[in-house]
Amino acid sequence: MPQSAESFSEILARTLAEGTLHSLILANPQRRGFDGPSKQTVRPIKLRGERTWQWELQTGKQQSHLNLGAAETLERAETELAAHYREAYLFTSERDYQIRSAKSGLSIKSMVAKQDARPTVTEHDRTKSRLIPEGVPCPFLEALGVMTPAGHVKQQKQKKFRQINRYLEMVNDIVDALPSEGTLHIADFGCGLSYLTFAVHHLLTVVHGRDVRLWGIDQNEQVIRRCQSIAQQLSLQGLEFSTSDIARWRRIGQIDLAISLHACDTATDAALEFAVRSQAKVILAAPCCQHEVSPLLSCEPLVPMLDYGIFQERFAAMATDTLRAIALRACGYKVQVLEFIDLEHTPKNILIRAVRQRDQPATYATRKEYDQWKSFLGLDRISIDGILESGETPRPMDAG
Repeated sequence: MPQSAESFSEILARTLAEGTLHSLILANPQRRGFDGPSKQTVRPIKLRGERTWQWELQTGKQQSHLNLGAAETLERAETELAAHYREAYLFTSERDYQIRSAKSGLSIKSMVAKQDARPTVTEHDRTKSRLIPEGVPCPFLEALGVMTPAGHVKQQKQKKFRQINRYLEMVNDIVDALPSEGTLHIADFGCGLSYLTFAVHHLLTVVHGRDVRLWGIDQNEQVIRRCQSIAQQLSLQGLEFSTSDIARWRRIGQIDLAISLHACDTATDAALEFAVRSQAKVILAAPCCQHEVSPLLSCEPLVPMLDYGIFQERFAAMATDTLRAIALRACGYKVQVLEFIDLEHTPKNILIRAVRQRDQPATYATRKEYDQWKSFLGLDRISIDGILESGETPRPMDAG
């Protein structure tokens, strides 16, 4: 690697000003027994619409964060490197720099950056890469076995890493629909191994700088104990896990964000019913298997299709999710149905995203649409009805 003609301060000041700094890592403390952070990682984030530089301080197994402006970041980097660390690594869109600190001063070597790792991108692409970028250490992903301590994604976890980032893009799109001040209250029903639960906590606390209380809820005691242990190990504030059935979990007050990803069969409906009753501002639901509607379908025009089991299963899943979407609209939510992740990961790739509309009353017309669709399918009482009842939507008999 050739020596750089610029000083460390000049390179850092220039790349901060140009917005081309991908990340900066300070590592290898100068003194044994140093009680400060063993590593400090700096990366750009967008906080309340403005570029900010986030410092991630790793002290043992604990992690803390600082959000600083460009001038403060430059001053802190110069001071910390000179006083405490032997090495620094500076990654930019064009070049990578290795900095070593010695008694004689700083030696700086540079090489052309790998363009496939740090491409020159549009503002939109940079925003997406800031959620959880590859190549930057992320403690919760390391604890879950997705990343190495150096921030490299393990080969066998590449699909999971892409899934997490795709999911966070969808969550990031609705952050503005959540309360802008105070603590955010979030419930994640059927959290399982909680890759995405930890990811949401990271997005809201680290990227957006919000205070949260996030409950991960699942019936599997073993995975809940594991998740709680990781949360305690990383000192993640406001993140709790509990073992419970969705239908029996109760909490006083309102939920700002309700999440239900791949909860089986009618467990999705129980989560949606709870969310509507709690007046959740945003609901994210990725339904899994469904067994309730399929055997109840009774629609003569559909008989040729329903004679084939695989067609009946797929149609029943779409019919069920359609009823869920209509029910949420009838309860005053704006509903989108999105592709959650690529089919290569799982065939259960539908995400229902619902945002509560202010001062928009439930309508008789939407409730009528729900009843007509149920009637066409030959359905009587089903679990989805509980969503409508929890939202106190008007029934046809109430009209006029």
